[in-house]
Amino acid sequence: MDIHSEKIIILDFGSQTTQLIARRIREQKVYSEIYPFSTSLEKIKALKPTGIILSGGPCSVYDDDAPLSDPGVFDLGVPVLGICYGAQLMIQQLGGKVENAEKREFGKADLTIKYTAGLFAGLETGPALHQVWMSHGDRVEVIPEGFEASAVSENSPYAALRHDTKPFVAVQFHPEVAHTLIGTDVLRNFIFGLCGCKPEWTMHSFIEQNVKAIREEVGEDNVICALSGGVDSSVVAAILHRAIGDQLTCIYVNNGLMRTGESESILRFFKEKSKLKVIDVDAEKFFLSELEGIEDPEVKRKRIGLGFIKIFEEEAKKIGKVKYLAQGTLYPDVVESVSFRGQAPIKSHHNVGGLPEVMKLDLIEPVRELFKDEVRDLGLELGLPEEAIYRQPFPGPGLGIRIIGAVTVERLRILRQADSIVLDEMKKSGWYRKVWQSFAVLLPIQTVGVMGDGRTYEHVVAIRSVDSRDAMTADWSKIPYEILGDISTRLINEVRGVNRVVYDISSKPPATIEWE
Repeated sequence: MDIHSEKIIILDFGSQTTQLIARRIREQKVYSEIYPFSTSLEKIKALKPTGIILSGGPCSVYDDDAPLSDPGVFDLGVPVLGICYGAQLMIQQLGGKVENAEKREFGKADLTIKYTAGLFAGLETGPALHQVWMSHGDRVEVIPEGFEASAVSENSPYAALRHDTKPFVAVQFHPEVAHTLIGTDVLRNFIFGLCGCKPEWTMHSFIEQNVKAIREEVGEDNVICALSGGVDSSVVAAILHRAIGDQLTCIYVNNGLMRTGESESILRFFKEKSKLKVIDVDAEKFFLSELEGIEDPEVKRKRIGLGFIKIFEEEAKKIGKVKYLAQGTLYPDVVESVSFRGQAPIKSHHNVGGLPEVMKLDLIEPVRELFKDEVRDLGLELGLPEEAIYRQPFPGPGLGIRIIGAVTVERLRILRQADSIVLDEMKKSGWYRKVWQSFAVLLPIQTVGVMGDGRTYEHVVAIRSVDSRDAMTADWSKIPYEILGDISTRLINEVRGVNRVVYDISSKPPATIEWE
């Protein structure tokens, strides 16, 4: 059931900043979704978009295998905005010409606006210069009939284009990135000026619409919810409980891959501070047997995910007449699990990796279309306490994907102790709430060290801490050396089997937040 009366859809051509476009639109309280460039015209029509954005991408439109969307999008009667590659594709598909530029534009550039309506309404024309961010090696050379330049840069005579009668606009720069100082203005002018949207997508409206949709879908049936204790599943449980009350049963599965004391803490929290029906299942032996000898991270994720599904179905039989399984899938999970141009996805997420095909239960994913910070806002709107909302994210596969290589009882012991120290020091220093996520990773190597004048050959622990808004992009946290030093000292002194500590200073992209 589509509960969004207005939406901007983004066709993704592989840009690293596509998700930022969706974020910028949602910040204006208008709903937006990302779809692969290959989405059929029939599906696009069925989505009934208020506007369409063609994203940037790494390819050239004249490549033999260039990604092409259906040109029929220009016949749907809705406004279309092309960004970078999307701009060049629009121009080519409508009869213009794109060629390799003699001078490429990467990074900051000065834009001179020639037409102050449409995308540039309210902005100054030349000689005023506006800083934008370019990232292209091709440029538009011949424009289709009906188009004209609305802005230029030093190396782009058509840095922005508009059609004089149709709602088609294109920009060579990226309005979604912070370096484009007029980016918010440009997107607002597209969303509200050209598409005529209203800023009505809020967490309050989201709750009203989803509660109604859940009640209509579920009817008199029962639902089980995969409850991990994290923000996502807690919010899912809360919105489901508001919608269907006692038709909901939450199931907490201890898969043996949790952090020290986490299972006990989670169960205590929900039993003491919520009205949810919670069943707890101890499945530690089952999951450890499923992971025995497994080193490939994709196989780990799939086995853990399938294990959860098996347990949920077994528990559903005990409850009786259960039709639905609810889980906390987020939008970044969905985006990362979708392949681009037939290539492998970034990684399979345990709750979106093709699992519904093996399930006998139907899925309900109330926050599937939300980013993490939006889920936190939703949780606050639902009245959940801050202690539940502001916990750092913890992956569904748990410590299984923070142990690089095979998972064993001994390696779990080392990582649990190490992770406990990292979190303890982050909280003591006041940095726990400053960063998005901080944790320990156990590496599959041993190194030589010296302890008590004796040679050691023991494990390496990596510390990972990142700053992010939604987990789609992230930068490594600039934690003070003193804090890192305290963590390292404690890890080596207190965790038997560790003699070396390293700090991960890679950003996402190119790395992912989790190591597996």
